[in-house]
Amino acid sequence: MGKIEAQIILEVLGRPPEHVTEALNQLTEQLGKEKGVNLKNKTLNPPVEVKESKDLFTSFADLTIEFDSLGDYFQTVFAYMPSHVEVFNPERISLTSYDMNDLANKITQRLHSYDAITKQVVAEREFLAEKLKQHAPAVFKELTTPPEQREKEKITEEKIEVKEVKQESEKKVKVINKKVDKKKKR
Repeated sequence: MGKIEAQIILEVLGRPPEHVTEALNQLTEQLGKEKGVNLKNKTLNPPVEVKESKDLFTSFADLTIEFDSLGDYFQTVFAYMPSHVEVFNPERISLTSYDMNDLANKITQRLHSYDAITKQVVAEREFLAEKLKQHAPAVFKELTTPPEQREKEKITEEKIEVKEVKQESEKKVKVINKKVDKKKKR
């Protein structure tokens, strides 16, 4: 299979705008150094503030790239996760069974990598949650109780407090009434 030409758009989100520009520039330089990747054209756009955000900026790079193989193309797509990709040359791609197997194995390898990372993060989360539960149960409960349930519990607690205050007031009124009755009898 011959070379593949494609347009790729990479986006970066962050703050401050200077950091966004620097990060995008480093990302495109790193991509240009990848084996099997020939960066033919690069247009970096200035950062713009994201609407309805606090000081978040976004920028994108429009890249024209020539890949040595279909494997290099997919490696780039998986590694850099562009927001847009468009192959414009060749117009048609035919795969040998070797190319198809190689591609399927690379995709499977990447998926296994993602799966391992996900399992590790879940295990770490569970470990941290258990430690938090042991050492700070109130914080654990607050973090793990859905907001709707917390609201219901708060209302229930307030009702209990009101009921307790009412009962205490009624006791005080009874005590006062008894004192008044005793004074009347004297």
